[in-house]
Amino acid sequence: MTAHDVARALPQISLLRDRCRVLATLDAVMSPEWDGRYFSFDSHWAPDEDMASMRNGSGDEWSIVFASAGVFVRGFDHESDMSPYVNNGRLWPGLVESVPAVFADHVTEPAFSDGATLLATVCLWRQTEDDGWHAGDIAFPSGDDPDGANWLFAMLVDYSPEAYERFVEDYYESQVDSSAVRAVFALEPLTQELVQRLNPETDMAALADDLDQIGYRRCG
Repeated sequence: MTAHDVARALPQISLLRDRCRVLATLDAVMSPEWDGRYFSFDSHWAPDEDMASMRNGSGDEWSIVFASAGVFVRGFDHESDMSPYVNNGRLWPGLVESVPAVFADHVTEPAFSDGATLLATVCLWRQTEDDGWHAGDIAFPSGDDPDGANWLFAMLVDYSPEAYERFVEDYYESQVDSSAVRAVFALEPLTQELVQRLNPETDMAALADDLDQIGYRRCG
């Protein structure tokens, strides 16, 4: 599986934004300390732009920028043969050459680089008028997941409460209330009772700033 397969599997822009918000909200509850989170969402990242992100603490990450022109997706698997660290600081041929000009600022965004080069092994985009997602014309190295797209974006492609529960068991080494997870996946407003079912060690007051940043609906 490569970025091309992920491009065929991702939903339309509005649904992808919902998915990113749900995962960030659940992670905010599961890990009240931001440094320990896997998924995040910043609805105030830049004027008229939201950004969803993932980081696993081991050097792998992705960023999804939702802008008026569309969406730009960057993924980085630091162990991939397509990493610029493996290729003398150069991006893999074809990765960004066909990115539309409206996303040029995201390709050169300092927050997505190591100071010199975009940290990316996956690049996807979709303009608002497009009927699907796009990736560059790339000759991938051998392997089942040469660019890391399969595992990097697994939770956005295999999007289900059950998949998130499995993730919590693996990443947070914890169990989580299944019905509470399903409620957030159904975009139900977050309540004190729902938060407590997900994580008895936090509450709505402690999460207020995070929920404002994510932009997820809540009651009370």
